[in-house]
Amino acid sequence: MYFTALLARTDHGWEASDTELDDVESLDELAELARAAVSDDETVLICVEQEGAWFGLVRVDGEDDPRVFVSDAARAMRSAYGEILLTDELLGRAPTSPDALERMVDLDGTEDGSAEGEASEDGDDDEESGESAPRGPVGDAALLSDLGIETATVLTLSPDDALGEIADALGCADVLEAVR
Repeated sequence: MYFTALLARTDHGWEASDTELDDVESLDELAELARAAVSDDETVLICVEQEGAWFGLVRVDGEDDPRVFVSDAARAMRSAYGEILLTDELLGRAPTSPDALERMVDLDGTEDGSAEGEASEDGDDDEESGESAPRGPVGDAALLSDLGIETATVLTLSPDDALGEIADALGCADVLEAVR
C-alpha cells in the first residue's frame, strides 16, 4: 500500500494535500506538480511511502532542480512510484550504458552469440541486471537539514514511521495526518 502527500511551506505554516502520482511519469513532471501546488517559490516536499518497505522525499524550491532521497533504492526500484524518483543520475548510472552496443541484437537474432532468452553466465538475465539498484539509501540525505532535520536522522528513519517523524519535526504532523 502506498501513501503520497505534498507538504508546502507557506507564510501561514505547512499545508498538506494528498497527491495522485498515477499520471506522473518522470521526476521533472513530479517537480512541476509540486511547483503548481504553490503560488510563489515556497518549499514543497513530496512524500512517498510504501508501507514497511521504503520511503522517498522530493524537495522542490522554486525553479531549482528537485532534491531526492530514497531510503532503499533496491526496494523502490520494484515500484512504479520508486522508478519516478530513481533517475539514472541519482543511481550514478550513465543515461546510456557503455555496453549498450554489445547488448544489441545481432542480425541473426541472437545476443552476444547466445540464443535469445538464455540467462547470462552469472544466472541473471540481461534485463534484470540492467535494472539493478543499490540496497539502502540513495540521494540527498541532507535535503531537510536547513529545516532542522539532520542528515544522520534522515538516514536512520524507518520506512514504517519516517513520514510521521519528519512531519512531527517540521511541526506539521496534524496536517499530514489529516490527509493520510
